[in-house]
Amino acid sequence: MKLLSLEEPRALEIAIAAVQRGGVVAIPTDTVYGLAASLKFPDALERIFAIKGRDRAKPLPVLLSSARKLDGVTEAIDARQGAFLARFWPGPLTVALPARAELPRGVVAEDHTTGIRVPDHSVALVVVEHCGGALAVTSANKSGEPPACTAGEIEAQLGDTVDVILDGGLAPCGLPSTVVSFAGDTISIVREGAIPRSTVLAAWEAIVTTDTYADTATAAPR
Repeated sequence: MKLLSLEEPRALEIAIAAVQRGGVVAIPTDTVYGLAASLKFPDALERIFAIKGRDRAKPLPVLLSSARKLDGVTEAIDARQGAFLARFWPGPLTVALPARAELPRGVVAEDHTTGIRVPDHSVALVVVEHCGGALAVTSANKSGEPPACTAGEIEAQLGDTVDVILDGGLAPCGLPSTVVSFAGDTISIVREGAIPRSTVLAAWEAIVTTDTYADTATAAPR
């Protein structure tokens, strides 16, 4: 295991290379530290489940480097959904969308959806972008334990089970992301988190009552 400060030469490069080789790397995000692995290496996703002791019935979330990468993980979204995501991304909003058939099962739920988010954190965005634009990322802690807010907490809790820990200082460690899903004209709050329920519902209501947005499938927002 390598514990690297972002101030060290090539620290970011080393972390990115480890993910590209199929490793598991701890990175800072806009919520808590996360364990990241490439979608191209199902074995790396399995390592995350094992490291955390995570129930395999709970798929890993996916972080994107931008909304432009949505078409790599989901088939299509309609214009209203695209406008809604543009309102909250980058930021602490996770959305459950139909998963592409080629996605590894570690990020796909029983209802064939995958949870997707664009984080508001420059380091996380750089790592994700240089590793294909989409990574499986979940909180860097043992399941049932508090999320790690520092690199030292990860080292103490997970130790050598992680290939690289990228020390980006203290994570915000506020509320987790709010999780939503769509069904036609309806939005459901799966988990209320950093974005209040009232804010989410008001934003969706404003969009669905605006004639500008057609009820047709479109490419991801750009």
